[in-house]
Amino acid sequence: MSKSDETFDPHAEIERIRTRRAEARRKLYRKSRLDKYRAELVAMKQAGASCADLAEWLRMSHRCKVNRSSVDRYLKKLPELSEADR
Repeated sequence: MSKSDETFDPHAEIERIRTRRAEARRKLYRKSRLDKYRAELVAMKQAGASCADLAEWLRMSHRCKVNRSSVDRYLKKLPELSEADR
């Protein structure tokens, strides 16, 4: 705060602080190892494959070792599968 600006606006300061805190809270997106196989995973899941089947397929076909629960969490976040379940 400069000496020429003698008035203190608490509402403006609070808004500035809340804006900075909101920017710090933003979640950063990290690219998943499964993004490369997204189309195949979605197609096989819609065809009836279980998450354990998909994890085994990734392990055998692409040497990508992921747990079944990781595949499940990844698929739950995809919009094309969440619309199909409704």
